[in-house]
Amino acid sequence: MRNTPTILHLDMDAFFASAEQASKPSLRGKAVIVGGLGPRGVVATASYEARVFGVHSAMPMAQARRLAPNAAYLVPRFGFYRAISEQVMGLLRSLSPLVEPLSLDEAFVDLEAGGAAWDESSARLAGAKLRGDIRAVTGLTGSVGLAASKMLAKIASEQAKPDGLVVIEPGTERAMLGPMSVRTLPGVGPATGDHLRRAGIHTVDELVEAGEDELVRLLGKAHGQGLYAMGLARDERAVVAERETKSVSVEDTYDIDIHDRVRVGLEVQRLADRCVRRLRGAGLSGRTIVLKVRRYDFSTLTRSETLRGPTDDPAVVREAAARLLEGVDTTGGVRLLGVGVSGLADFTQEDLFAQAAGERFEEVEEAAEEVGPVRAGAEAQGERRWAAGHDVRHASFGHGWVQGSGLGRVTVRFETPDSEPGRVRTFRVDDPELVVAEPLPLVGGVRL
Repeated sequence: MRNTPTILHLDMDAFFASAEQASKPSLRGKAVIVGGLGPRGVVATASYEARVFGVHSAMPMAQARRLAPNAAYLVPRFGFYRAISEQVMGLLRSLSPLVEPLSLDEAFVDLEAGGAAWDESSARLAGAKLRGDIRAVTGLTGSVGLAASKMLAKIASEQAKPDGLVVIEPGTERAMLGPMSVRTLPGVGPATGDHLRRAGIHTVDELVEAGEDELVRLLGKAHGQGLYAMGLARDERAVVAERETKSVSVEDTYDIDIHDRVRVGLEVQRLADRCVRRLRGAGLSGRTIVLKVRRYDFSTLTRSETLRGPTDDPAVVREAAARLLEGVDTTGGVRLLGVGVSGLADFTQEDLFAQAAGERFEEVEEAAEEVGPVRAGAEAQGERRWAAGHDVRHASFGHGWVQGSGLGRVTVRFETPDSEPGRVRTFRVDDPELVVAEPLPLVGGVRL
């Protein structure tokens, strides 16, 4: 591990929600929640104004609506977010050739590799300049962490939120980590955290005090040794320049084997949804769905199904994973389940709805990305459907965005990123003068 805080971690602040606020003047300073609006939808991002009410990412949308009934609820515009992300990643690459994106709104940068920093002072200057450049180019804010390792830089950026910069000075790491929860360390999720808690280990100091041998006994050799090293603030992982991602997957190991077939099915559905969220966060889609099952006797089975074209539709992935599970014998119990997607692409198949035939409109709307007016079953219903938050243009009133729709009507607020908050007007959903529009670029320097 180096002895200068020249590894930078950038995390954009409430990225999706902040992008929507910058794009829509009437939403600035207000609670905004972005995610799937169907009955099984989840929160992708909540603005800081919404977080005051207890809303957070991955929360069921129904629960969010109970906590913040007056918030603005919008369907994601992933193409719009990708365009902003490309601008931000371009700024990072101007600092160093070693940029490791983790998602659309998060990345590591090795400042030494590009000569942008060589000590604490120059690292601070580089971090401050980056934050200013991001605001100037996109109008959004990002939090920056600087440290001597990737793990510590990420912890520092979390401490910097929102819209701040934190440097962890070399030599202070152990004292800083000690009182923190073990959940702070990479690789300690809910399951591992509960396992450690039952062993009486709550803080990083307690983890180190338990010792490497005890952690290996509790968690296995690789995980135990890795966590012990991180508890001592040892992290030798290098920043790796962007490389092609071959697959996206998630998996869970269960402390007690699952015997109930119904619960196994529900867990697979939950993992499929998590996998799609990760897939979308990376701006990808995929053709091959993979199911992984480790049974009670530690035998591991892998099954896969290749679709006609790449998709990021959660309904499609859930259905494929369920079909794969039908061919797996889970008698005796399951100790691990995983769902993955491979054969990746940066686009989705043109006909998202063909593979999800029979899905209710709300579930399709939740899954679709940039479909503008959703036409699921439109011919049968005789009307168009419009996704909340998506861009439209009216022949007489210009550019606007869908505020809501129902009962044959669509409500549109007409405004642009550089205008004053606009007026709201209501139209028939089949108004021929109302059409889908491309998102307008953000105006640099917009204050949220």
